[in-house]
Amino acid sequence: MNKLTAKQQNILQIFLAKGKMQSSQAHQEIIQIGGDISLITVKRSLSEMVKQGILEVSGSGRSTSYNIGLRGRIFADINAKQYVSIEPDNRYGQSRYNFGLLKSFPDDIFTDEELKKLNTSTDGYNHRIANLSPTIQKKELERLVIELSWKSSKIEGNTYTLLDTEKLILENKEAPGRSKAETQMILNHKDAFNYIHKYPLQFKTLTRKNLEELHALLAKDLNINLGLRTKPVGVIGSIYQPLDNVYQISEAVEELSKVVSQSKTAYAEALLALLGISYIQPFEDGNKRTARLMANGLLMSNFLAPLSYRSIDEEEYRSALLVFYEINSIIPMKKIFIEQYKFASGNYAVK
Repeated sequence: MNKLTAKQQNILQIFLAKGKMQSSQAHQEIIQIGGDISLITVKRSLSEMVKQGILEVSGSGRSTSYNIGLRGRIFADINAKQYVSIEPDNRYGQSRYNFGLLKSFPDDIFTDEELKKLNTSTDGYNHRIANLSPTIQKKELERLVIELSWKSSKIEGNTYTLLDTEKLILENKEAPGRSKAETQMILNHKDAFNYIHKYPLQFKTLTRKNLEELHALLAKDLNINLGLRTKPVGVIGSIYQPLDNVYQISEAVEELSKVVSQSKTAYAEALLALLGISYIQPFEDGNKRTARLMANGLLMSNFLAPLSYRSIDEEEYRSALLVFYEINSIIPMKKIFIEQYKFASGNYAVK
């Protein structure tokens, strides 16, 4: 079960906002938002959602209460823009790392309809990359590297323009008025992607070793400590507090590696890596950059189209991550992933 009905989504929204409730309270909340439904029907719906792992139940008899379960959080359809418009301290999300989250992911997080769209995009991509001349292959690779390096850096606040990035990567010309750190960030993206492109089989799955290697490429000459962090980090604009213990961080990375390896499709592997690395925040800095490149490594090792994120709105991307951090819903980022995969498979031809 990786898709919830409209009725289940409506009930989830109530539990997310209100927390633990008895069936009679849930019934009243549904009525207040215009629902015409009997208490018996509500009880039946709540019981079914408990069986599916969407809700959790506690107590018995008249003391029976319901609350949102991990699977309910994972597949809750949240309006990310609306959610982040609320001041951080007034949101209804969680502030602590959810230790049960990663192990609660099903082995495929896409619906049959979503997989059909992704596979159709892949078919088109395979057609695009067939019989490319070496000259075209080189130009296509350069274009993707430029656009990925620019947009992934821009998501992190880098002020290089696309034209600046092109000149830096192709002509080694630094943009005037930009800091050395911004320039280095762009170049590190180029080196990290080229490494993945050259050694794709090293990214057949996510491991602590290839994760740290990729991070080291992205952190080069940026005054960022390498290896798993030993100090706490915060997330700007969020109540979420990542793990602050290096042993727990190490365990979380191993857990993520296991979950990724058990996924049924490379699409799911890539999306889980994109979300999981960002959620764990295993490094002092550069976590989201590492997550984006690792997702591409998993895609390319399975002969799928790598993402450039060129057409994504940076605020939409950040909002989707905040929803995952605080509510644990993958839905906003999953929508972005599907859109970006369709875009990449229709616009690039990188062998």
